[in-house]
Amino acid sequence: MSLQRTRTIPDAVRERVATLRETIRRLDYAYYVRNEPLVPDAEYDRLFRELEALEAQYPELITPDSPTQRVGGAPAPEFREVTHELPMLSLANAFTPEEVLAFDRRCREGLGVPAVRYACEPKFDGVAISLLYENRVLTRAATRGDGFKGEEVTANARTIRTIPLRLPDEAPKLLEVRGEVVMTHADFAALNARQLAAGEKTFANPRNAASGSLRQLDPKVTAKRPLRFYAYQWVRAEGVDAAPETHSEALERLERFGFPVSEWRQTVVGAEALLDYYQKMLARRDQLPFDIDGVVYKVDAFAEQDRLGFVARAPRWAIAHKFPPQEAVTQLLAIDVQVGRTGALTPVARLAPVAVGGVTVANATLHNETFIRQQDIRIGDWVVVRRAGDVIPEIVRSLPERRRGTEQVFTLPSHCPVCGSHVERDPEKAIAYCTGGLYCPAQRKRAIEHFASRRAMNIEGLGEKLIAELVDREWVRNPADLYDPERISVDRLATLPRMGPKSAANLIAAIERSRHTTLPRFLYALGIRNVGEATAKDLARHFGSLDALIAATEADLMAVPEIGPIVAASIHQFFREPHNLEVIAALKRHGVTWLEGEPLAATSVSSQDAMPAPADPSEANRSHALAGLTFVLTGTLPTLTREAATALIEAHGGRVSGSVSKKTSYVVAGEAAGSKLAKAEALGIPILDEAGLRRLIAEKSNSTSSI
Repeated sequence: MSLQRTRTIPDAVRERVATLRETIRRLDYAYYVRNEPLVPDAEYDRLFRELEALEAQYPELITPDSPTQRVGGAPAPEFREVTHELPMLSLANAFTPEEVLAFDRRCREGLGVPAVRYACEPKFDGVAISLLYENRVLTRAATRGDGFKGEEVTANARTIRTIPLRLPDEAPKLLEVRGEVVMTHADFAALNARQLAAGEKTFANPRNAASGSLRQLDPKVTAKRPLRFYAYQWVRAEGVDAAPETHSEALERLERFGFPVSEWRQTVVGAEALLDYYQKMLARRDQLPFDIDGVVYKVDAFAEQDRLGFVARAPRWAIAHKFPPQEAVTQLLAIDVQVGRTGALTPVARLAPVAVGGVTVANATLHNETFIRQQDIRIGDWVVVRRAGDVIPEIVRSLPERRRGTEQVFTLPSHCPVCGSHVERDPEKAIAYCTGGLYCPAQRKRAIEHFASRRAMNIEGLGEKLIAELVDREWVRNPADLYDPERISVDRLATLPRMGPKSAANLIAAIERSRHTTLPRFLYALGIRNVGEATAKDLARHFGSLDALIAATEADLMAVPEIGPIVAASIHQFFREPHNLEVIAALKRHGVTWLEGEPLAATSVSSQDAMPAPADPSEANRSHALAGLTFVLTGTLPTLTREAATALIEAHGGRVSGSVSKKTSYVVAGEAAGSKLAKAEALGIPILDEAGLRRLIAEKSNSTSSI
């Protein structure tokens, strides 16, 4: 009698299997019970497949409690336990075309047919749920749990408006339907915004939000969450004359019963058609309103499904073809700071290269310093990186459990890394800006484009492409260089591509004309953050001269109507930056001039006639009929453009604001007036049409002239 030899299993293999099982159990608990996924799905799949491969190589190591022998985790103890009459098993996964071809071959061989008809549908990235209808009324809803026992969430499911509470008479008296509870991208963003505003915890992704919302102990909380349900399986029925014979027919019936089903489902024949469907859905992935992480192929005929049967953990007649992961885990090696065209400082993560969504990612946005602080992201951390379509990759969260103690906290620099100017933080937008707008090389092109624009210095012919050419050749480093004849001349400009002598002469003439401007235009041209045309005019009228404005304190600035602490801080900081003052001085040296007047503060408040000298030459003949009044324009006026209406109001001493507030005197409304009109009506602010505006000016002018 021969003795059977026992194979020796290396200790390293036993230890690796034990480690994988413990890791997967921990991840399962966090994912299914605590609704706090610790790693992306792709990382989980990689670990699970490694364990499957080792158990296949060493079947002696398979135990009943291995994660490969069951689905998911245990139900939460807070909910009543439900036993599924038919287990809610998960699907086997395919990641390559070869694995799909192998699945099709197994189905053909198992059925003994040359080709198989399949039902294809998107694989929702949400929470699986089973719905039981008795006498056509929803009586029970349960989560998948471990596949055999789940959690009863009936009260919560009833709050989801896409789940029918009662089925039509044509439906079976008893019906069990399974599907997915999801949250759309738009609803997810709105929910996280509300959570953040309320000072509550935000969710990592829509799937996490859907799971946490469905498993609330208080159904009132679930009712406030924007959950949606999609049916994907007819499980069992009683009291039906003719049961559906195929999966696709079953989904059509469910749709007639009032269940939402995927509009992107399709039936196909053969493996090549499966792969075509996969490519089509992969291309559509980023346009869908919700997340999908792959597609599902099912043998369509129920009789053929029964013949193929099940393996221990999944049906033989279905498989999930997974998309390339849009999330992956990698290490954050460094954080650099980039300065954009607007001067905004953006932290950029430098990563150990990792494949995400079909491309290799080495850099990712970190948004701003506040985001880094809230997410507790440190240099050296292992992080989760997400990429969706063509969107710039971003770091979703860090993995603190992997820290070794050498990680470093990031601090945004106090001075611009490009030009050394002081960094200003916008408290409302959580964004930091370089204050060297006229000097900073990172902002040169945009600063010069704004400076030369029609509403600013109005240098005709100096467009975006030409500015880019001048900056790239380093002929122009800041707006003052435009007026330097050693840098910009007809002869030099004529050498540029698509710029002959005549075009060069025209541009030099436009630059010469712009040397003599108005103080409001000059202030607007400087590109001071938060200073638009209306604010520039207010500043010119109030201070009268540039020197007075430069010397103003933040308190002085807030004395100007409509200027609050944020705008005052932006103006004050701009004129505290030496680089900006150097460019202004250079502009003066090169002959840029403007007319100045008496400051408003120096005029007598007791006399209607004591008005400041005009800051704009065009105001020399203006009246003061609308002095002290603030107007808001909305809609389309019969004969006046927005610019003409603004000029008319300002010519009579009034002020035009872009937003309605309690300080607004009148709203001038035309055709197709929008939200500004509604807000004015709510605040009880007088409404004028164009004719009413002209009558007001006439009445005020007569009243003023009679004094």
